[in-house]
Amino acid sequence: MSFQNIKGTFDYLPKEQIKRNEITNKLSKIFESYGYLPIETATLCSYDLLASKYAGGAEILKEIYTLEDQGKRKLGLRYDLTVPFAKFISLNKNITFPLKRYEIGKVFRDGPVKTGRNREFYQCDVDVCGLKGQLIEAEILTMAYKCFKELGIDIYIEWNNRKLLSGLIIEANIDKSLISKVILAVDKLAKIGENGVREELKDYAIENSSLDKLFAFFKLKIDDLINIKTDNEILLEGLKEVIELQNYLDKLHLDICRFTPYLARGLEIYTGTVFEVFDKEKRITSSLAAGGRYDKIITNFIDDGCEYPAVGMSFGLAPIYEIVKLMEEDNKSLYDLMIIPLDTEIESLKLANDLRDKDIKVIVEMSNRKLKKALDYANKTKIPFVIILGEDELKNKEIEIKDMFNSKNITISLDNIDKIKEIITNRR
Repeated sequence: MSFQNIKGTFDYLPKEQIKRNEITNKLSKIFESYGYLPIETATLCSYDLLASKYAGGAEILKEIYTLEDQGKRKLGLRYDLTVPFAKFISLNKNITFPLKRYEIGKVFRDGPVKTGRNREFYQCDVDVCGLKGQLIEAEILTMAYKCFKELGIDIYIEWNNRKLLSGLIIEANIDKSLISKVILAVDKLAKIGENGVREELKDYAIENSSLDKLFAFFKLKIDDLINIKTDNEILLEGLKEVIELQNYLDKLHLDICRFTPYLARGLEIYTGTVFEVFDKEKRITSSLAAGGRYDKIITNFIDDGCEYPAVGMSFGLAPIYEIVKLMEEDNKSLYDLMIIPLDTEIESLKLANDLRDKDIKVIVEMSNRKLKKALDYANKTKIPFVIILGEDELKNKEIEIKDMFNSKNITISLDNIDKIKEIITNRR
């Protein structure tokens, strides 16, 4: 048997998982400060649900992990948290709208693997169901900025509108039946360039003059697009939404947001605004978070005559973690303090519990190692402070805290727990 992880899957050591937990805890705290409530949905789904025309479309079908249960039912592992959210809404008709929810959970995609893009990975999703308009979209972009600021990552956000993009394709005299195919191609413009996009579209008999016109549109700014004289309703509706959102972003001083008229977000579920978050220092080239408006998916799933407009953003834990790893020093210990008992095991455990009540991460030496070996362990695991607790320390009610990094001892009263905490927290 080969003890290897499947390509695109990983195990995480305690130090790594603690850092990943810190990331999700920071995100959850900010999500909740914006009014998002946690839910959990099932990992196993009906294949028909995942493959529905109202879900990801043909592109995602290639990446679904499929399986069969004992009842010969065809199932699949969820590839995102959006489709299960639509199912969640349809199963809970008594929900009060608008509903703001977040979910952090594993998803699975049988797709290409690269740094920050795995086959089994966590998504951290925020979604709102029941609100139209660009105000909530402006709030989500504001929240994204705050999340990455809290994580210490400088970002920029590219955004666009699918109605606007569809309208520009029509305005370039490209047949409406080709809109989806053109969108999939132009979404790769930043990666493969104009010639690459033309190559992808060569089989669809699109006039060169039409493609020339389309690429010319992509070089325009919002102020230039306003001047296009047209009765193209899709284009006009998209342009109206773009102007409204840009107005909000200007007033919120979100200058990290960059209007990108060819951005599409390949999945067909998107109906309006779309956005992607990127690392400004380009340590990871794929997006760190992405999302947009998808007004039809939940509406069509439920199909009860009501509208369920929705917009959301998914934060990718894998690429975020890769950047945080690069930013972090590798000399940080998992513990604040180690207590080495010298025939004072119970007293050491009591002291450790008192310190833990003060939010100090303490480990007690319980392996009966000799003192030198215990100190070697503290050095190897980069524990910054050590207390050796023996009978003399208990009798005199005085202890020495060994500063392992600076090779000095600090003598304090055994009863002065707050002073011990002060010394340790000043080192963090």
